[in-house]
Amino acid sequence: MVDAIRVHDPLDYWARLQPDAEFVVIDGVACTYGEAAVTVDRMAGALAHSLDPGRRVAILSRNSVEMLLLYYAASKAGVVPVPLNYRLAAPELEYILNDSAAGVVLAAPEYVAQIDALRSKCPAVRTIVAVGNVDFAGWLTWAQWLAHPIDERTALARRHDEAMQIYTSGTTGRPKGAVLTQTGLSNLLHQWRICFPFSPNRRMLVVAPLYHVGGTFHSMHAIGHGGSVFLYTDFDAGEVVRALDEEEIDTAFLVPAMIQSCLAVEDVDQRAFASFRQLSYGASPISEATLRRALDIWRCDFVQAFGMTECPCITYLSAADHRRALAGYPYLLESTGKAGPGSDLKIVGPDGQEVPPGQVGEILGRGPQMMSAYWNLPEATAEALSGGWMHTGDAGCIDAEGYLFVKDRIKDMIVSGGENIYPREIEDVLLAHPSVADAAVIGVPSEQWGESPLAFVVPHDGTDVQIADLAEFCREHLAGYKRPRAFEIVDVVPRNPSGKVLKRVLREPYWADRRRGVS
Repeated sequence: MVDAIRVHDPLDYWARLQPDAEFVVIDGVACTYGEAAVTVDRMAGALAHSLDPGRRVAILSRNSVEMLLLYYAASKAGVVPVPLNYRLAAPELEYILNDSAAGVVLAAPEYVAQIDALRSKCPAVRTIVAVGNVDFAGWLTWAQWLAHPIDERTALARRHDEAMQIYTSGTTGRPKGAVLTQTGLSNLLHQWRICFPFSPNRRMLVVAPLYHVGGTFHSMHAIGHGGSVFLYTDFDAGEVVRALDEEEIDTAFLVPAMIQSCLAVEDVDQRAFASFRQLSYGASPISEATLRRALDIWRCDFVQAFGMTECPCITYLSAADHRRALAGYPYLLESTGKAGPGSDLKIVGPDGQEVPPGQVGEILGRGPQMMSAYWNLPEATAEALSGGWMHTGDAGCIDAEGYLFVKDRIKDMIVSGGENIYPREIEDVLLAHPSVADAAVIGVPSEQWGESPLAFVVPHDGTDVQIADLAEFCREHLAGYKRPRAFEIVDVVPRNPSGKVLKRVLREPYWADRRRGVS
């Protein structure tokens, strides 16, 4: 028996209460709660027919109604959804399908060929379904698959506490499947009810992909309140600005880069945004200048959450914190906030002992929303969850008031002449240079210092960046020991499909025959 409200329970409740209310809008087409509930029952019946409880179902799709509904249908059928990042290459998709042993794969029409090419390499896959009103040879059509709705007795008999398996981005090796539970997600969404108030019949704008926790949980948050999701497949700043003004959007989830793009839209300061009440963001801090301009135009509350796939939303920077930041405490915008309800934080040194406020160490977090395990990786699970705490691999500190400040990934830290240097601090300075479009910093071997910072810089199109100018800019903004000892002008910084810099790729040529002190 599952001791929690399950993922699909809020949808069932609101479908009974308000079947004609708007559930989701995408590409201008609305789906009601009643329609969503009928489709979920049919999807759950199909999954129950194909898979034993606890088995995995994968989906490869851009944001769509079907992808959102799969989370609810899988919960009802007692199986575990595995959302696939559509930016992954074929070998990466093959690895995840085989690692998860997914027995059913759903694919949007534009990805059918990719999955078809992998069928013979993924022996666990028994059923493949083309999402939508399309027909492909050898595939079940959507209508064929949705032949038999689940009944309540079957759903009750198939209750299962694993709610979803989301793969990490794999910046340091193979992606790992983080298993999140029904109990954990129920607690997480209860946290959000406290930290991100929402109301029935309000709209949540979501642009983030549903294969990420951010897009998925913001959508579930709105649905948990009987609200609706205004869902996009891709980000277009002009369209988002129009929707925020004209579509009665109450809350939006954007990252700071999207916020800046929206604020650059030509007519943004000519619009009223009468319904826009709250903006939730994550992934990176927001600058004071951006926040001030956004508040001038949108006049809404700002809230931020920090977490990771394995432990979503450990901390929250509240609307009150943002107002305080603009009232003389701008350093708060560099923080990710304080531990959320039911969550705990601590900072530990290399010896595993907790360090005093203000001292940098590894960030450890715990809470009921924490993953239960990495799928099929008992040793990695034991290491990550040692002592009942999630060992994040992030370096940071907690101040005397309890605010968390994230510095960088511990494995990316540069130890130069006995000093710890966090590449993100250097990268932030370089990105403030008007000619720099992107930047990444690594440590490379140094006979004198052990390691020294090397900066990779991508210029803006049409600009001619001079290394001497970059060095002078860093001299003005960084302590001497933190300044890059060398610069490389490059066309692109390597990133994984989630946008994270692949620093191991940058380091490999320099450390091929040597051992780093930071591991």
